[in-house]
Amino acid sequence: MRPARAPRHTSARPDTVPLAAGAAPLRTGRFRAIPRPRRVAYLDGVGTARAAPVPGAALRRLRDALGIRWFDVAAAAAVAAVVELNVVVGGGSGAAPLDALAYLLGVVMAVPVLFRRRWPLGVLIACSVLLFVSYTLHRRNISPAPLLSLPLYDAALAGYLRAAIVIPAVYMAIGVFVVEVSTRQGLVALTVDFLPSIVVLGLAIWLGDAIRSRRALAAETADRLRLAREEHAADAARRVAEERLRIARDLHDTVAHSMATITVQAGSALHLLGSRDAGPDSGDENLRAALTAIRETSKAALGEMRTTLGQIRRDSPEEPAGTQSAGLHRLPALCDAVTAAGAPVTVRVEGEEQPLPAPVDQAAYRILQESLTNVLRHAGTDARATVCLRYEPGALAIRVTDDGTGPAPAEHGVPADHPGNGHGLTGMAERAAAIGGEVSARARSEGGFEVLARLPIAVAGAGG
Repeated sequence: MRPARAPRHTSARPDTVPLAAGAAPLRTGRFRAIPRPRRVAYLDGVGTARAAPVPGAALRRLRDALGIRWFDVAAAAAVAAVVELNVVVGGGSGAAPLDALAYLLGVVMAVPVLFRRRWPLGVLIACSVLLFVSYTLHRRNISPAPLLSLPLYDAALAGYLRAAIVIPAVYMAIGVFVVEVSTRQGLVALTVDFLPSIVVLGLAIWLGDAIRSRRALAAETADRLRLAREEHAADAARRVAEERLRIARDLHDTVAHSMATITVQAGSALHLLGSRDAGPDSGDENLRAALTAIRETSKAALGEMRTTLGQIRRDSPEEPAGTQSAGLHRLPALCDAVTAAGAPVTVRVEGEEQPLPAPVDQAAYRILQESLTNVLRHAGTDARATVCLRYEPGALAIRVTDDGTGPAPAEHGVPADHPGNGHGLTGMAERAAAIGGEVSARARSEGGFEVLARLPIAVAGAGG
């Protein structure tokens, strides 16, 4: 069954869009009138409508500004109840009648307790003043303990121990004097009357100070733990940096020696080629070009390695023990390599040889390696080197000399292009200082260069 058709007229209705002036009229027939879009109210906060005020928001903001918690409200109510109970039973000789003013003063005296969280000392002073006003205007024979116990605890907890002791002491002294003058009870009766209040106030002060001390101890312990963690992290970072420096030093000591040997040998070969009587042929030219490339490449690599070492060098040259493999047992191989490179080496040992601790053994080898490398690089051709190891009681003395000409001495006896101007002597001095030794270098008056080192054996061994 087909649904009934809608009416075909376009009479003005509230849900239709009126035609604009000059617009063509809508055709009737099968076309329906366009319905007017209905307005939708968005209540999800997208619009500019203001939110409905929350009941009690202003009171909550005021309470937060004053630092009042629900616990403080309950504490103030409890203090007011105890004070009112004390007002009810606080009759006796010279007491004011129990009337509405007495009850009102009992409530008013407890109001400052609401602000105990933000102003502990101010609350103690305010309660003390209000108690004094109550004693002056409408005195009931009430004890200060119900009102002042909680403010005294808060003041002692906040660190105002002196005020927490002085204020109740003054009240007790005035109270004893006034009661003695007015009643003449005697010392025993006064002690019986005031002792419970004194004990309660003293316990409140002691409890607040004890909790404050415990919190301070906990905070100090937490600070110490934090500092210990920071020191541990700093120590770990220092060890990582020292390991990087150790690797850089070993790289310099090992690779620089080999590269210097290659440079010297390439230079010697070029010198020999240049001194040949026969004219150069194509083979000699190719060989000369190859040797020149070897020499220039090795020089560039040495300079680049010194730059890298300078970037990571630090002032803490300590090295972890047990991580080095170099030692004086490799000295013969080192001397053979230097001799093969063109600088004959003579080794002389004085004194009775003795086992060396690992740090001393490794430092001695590295100092000798750097010294002999400097002989190859700076002593000139036909230079000879002499190594003297002298075992003294508690120390190892090292002396490396050469008879080469080398460059002319500059200021302080160190040649201008000697490795002392780079990282060579610096590295040797750092290695020696790490184990308590010392290194010095100077140009000899008779020619050549001299490196002197003294490394303690007993001290280093004890320390390891």
